[in-house]
Amino acid sequence: MIEMADFEMDEAGVLHFRGRLTLARIGDIPERLRSLPAPPTAINMSAVERMDTVGAWIVHRLMRDHQATVSGGSAEQLHLLSQMAAADHPMDMTRDRHNPIAQLLAEIGQALLKTGTTLLGLIGFLGAISAAVFSIVSTPTKFRWHAVVQCFDSVGVKALGIVGLMSFMIGLVIAEQGAAQLRANGLEIFTINLIGRLSVRELGVLMTAIMVAGRSGAAFAAQIGTMKLNEEIDAMRTIGVSPIEALVLPRVIACTFMMPLLGFYAAIIAIIGGGLFCWSTLGIPPVTFVARLREVIALTDVWVGLIKAPVFGLIISMTGCFQGMLVESDAEQVGLKTTAAVVQAIFIVIVLDAFFAVFFTQIGWV
Repeated sequence: MIEMADFEMDEAGVLHFRGRLTLARIGDIPERLRSLPAPPTAINMSAVERMDTVGAWIVHRLMRDHQATVSGGSAEQLHLLSQMAAADHPMDMTRDRHNPIAQLLAEIGQALLKTGTTLLGLIGFLGAISAAVFSIVSTPTKFRWHAVVQCFDSVGVKALGIVGLMSFMIGLVIAEQGAAQLRANGLEIFTINLIGRLSVRELGVLMTAIMVAGRSGAAFAAQIGTMKLNEEIDAMRTIGVSPIEALVLPRVIACTFMMPLLGFYAAIIAIIGGGLFCWSTLGIPPVTFVARLREVIALTDVWVGLIKAPVFGLIISMTGCFQGMLVESDAEQVGLKTTAAVVQAIFIVIVLDAFFAVFFTQIGWV
């Protein structure tokens, strides 16, 4: 039995293959074929014991390039040659040309459609939360106090460190940048006004909301998304437990009630950071700093921050839980929906903050 592939060409130009035309037994046949003195006119495969796709490609290339005919092969070998011929066609690698303006308009349209769908979904989700609240009010025994306390701890208590550090640094930055601009006109004392009003009215609550969105909103989406992926939420519905009441409502309540406390805490820490800068750099003693704060911070500034905070907390928690509920197929969806929850929450918070700024200015709370 001949194992290694070989060939010879007779005087009539017929190429006789023999042996095994396979990858392991092909040897130097491709090099020898390229050095033939004349192209073959026919190919005889009656002595070929076995042929794989490598051997079939060699035979097919001879047939294609020299219009040689094949004879003597088995039915399987001839079928493999026909499959090789069917697969041998040029690929069109030219990219489809698109109108860039049409493509841009299409992407904008898709983004608007997705935004509208998400907005409608959030409104519907808010309705489901409201229905769950009415259900809990009518049947208080269903309320899960332990879950709410756990969410209070994760959203509020465990966030004190990072929120405090961030607020302290923000207070230092506000004081340093404000003093740098006011020092040129000898108005360093107004740095206290800048620190007090910005911290209490705007940045304390806004930066806390952004931090909570990145921390707790992402956690809500990942937790509920993972439960949805593991079919735990479907199991809860099967045994008659409402996922909105058991999972969403405790998180919404905790985030809504903790945001005013965290926002007020952040404003105080920011004021402390700015006060330390004024004391160490501008030479303003703490007594003067506190006395000036009492003059410039109006009660309406405190109310503005306290009114915005629970709305921001509601938006953050609702967006995180809503995106977690949208997880469907695989683990990649958990990451995508978590990212979407953070981005949407921060975007809505900033838009609402701009709305609140205009609204409170119109009613005279400036």
